[in-house]
Amino acid sequence: MNAEIIAIAVFIITYALIIDERIHRAVAAMAGAAVIVFAHIVPWEKIPEYLDLGTIFLLMGMMIIVNTARKSGLFEYIAIRTAKLAKGSPMRVLILFSLVTAVVSAFLDNVTTVLLLTPMLLYIAKLMKLNPVPFLVSEIFASNVGGAATLIGDPPNIMIASAAGLTFNEFLMNMGPVVVVDMVIMLVMLYLIYGRTLRVKPDEQETIASTIDALDERAAILDRSLFMKSVVTILLVVFLFFIHAQLELEPAIIALTGAAIILIWSRVPPEEIFEKIEWPALFFFGGLFIVVGALVETGLISQLASFVIGHVDSTTEAMIIIAWFAAFASAIVDNIPLTATLIPLITEMGQTMDVYPLWWALSLGACLGGNGTAIAASANVVVIGIAEREGVSITFMDFLKMGMLVLVITVAAGLGVLLLMYG
Repeated sequence: MNAEIIAIAVFIITYALIIDERIHRAVAAMAGAAVIVFAHIVPWEKIPEYLDLGTIFLLMGMMIIVNTARKSGLFEYIAIRTAKLAKGSPMRVLILFSLVTAVVSAFLDNVTTVLLLTPMLLYIAKLMKLNPVPFLVSEIFASNVGGAATLIGDPPNIMIASAAGLTFNEFLMNMGPVVVVDMVIMLVMLYLIYGRTLRVKPDEQETIASTIDALDERAAILDRSLFMKSVVTILLVVFLFFIHAQLELEPAIIALTGAAIILIWSRVPPEEIFEKIEWPALFFFGGLFIVVGALVETGLISQLASFVIGHVDSTTEAMIIIAWFAAFASAIVDNIPLTATLIPLITEMGQTMDVYPLWWALSLGACLGGNGTAIAASANVVVIGIAEREGVSITFMDFLKMGMLVLVITVAAGLGVLLLMYG
């Protein structure tokens, strides 16, 4: 059978299995990769070329750091401190938790961030006797918007940076302004939509504030020594990300170095941490890279790039098409396989046009598209799942109405910023 036909068939079947979810996406990706290698479409010696180890090792290193830091109570400490700053005001709680979620999501895993902050938000909403849905929805939106700001904030950014050779500072300088603008717009939208419903009487606010003040953030610290070591290690890793280009070090090396430092320094048994690493996610990445690599190896991506270039008149037009396509597609399918598919396409387009702005358009669409539907990003699924266990229902359609509105407005605003910079 023709290699191109096999590559397309495997890609479509793998994608369908990922969307269907009856078979775990890691298994689907690995099975697709096995067929590709078995059929000799991607030669064995070329697997390292397509297996993006920079992405895989960066994710692995950050997972080790976050899971080790989690044992200290660091994230619970941040949540309680944030709640105290709100002083019983519901709208202030929503804004502060959104900002904290966005900032933490820019540097750490989104799922870890919402896992730790969601129970605290549910508790505060219960204290205030308010509907927790606005708080939870704002947390989801903030995690997806904030994750777009940095190279390590969201898996699509890690993949884009690895493929295009972009630095941490480049991501911060290009996507940082976009995220700031989008966060302001998102918070204004939430205030206009939920502002009237998130109100309590002055005497009730004082009672709530005193109840929250009674929470002891110091009691959340389970291991003070590990707490300090975690803070120092995370700050060191973030600092090294800022200067990694000058040091001529790949971000993956910095993440693995940080992981080694915190494991050696903390003396936490490594098996406790390694068993918490999201191994299925890493195998999913590996398998997916090979499946998409088959499209590159057979020349299909090159043909598609030639077709797109033939129907696009400028880099500006390409930016608009890629941003909107990635946004709406990411609201329906996982943004990781989508990004993996578009990266080689943009790389190939670099033969005839300046694709530097296209990387930022792809990042914008892939990350913010996660706000479109309840299943568009892992953080969405996690928050809604925790809420359901507590008896709080967020239906798919209810989320869709708000999510699509946020998606359209934030992507439009973000694209406007990028066009001012590069259009």
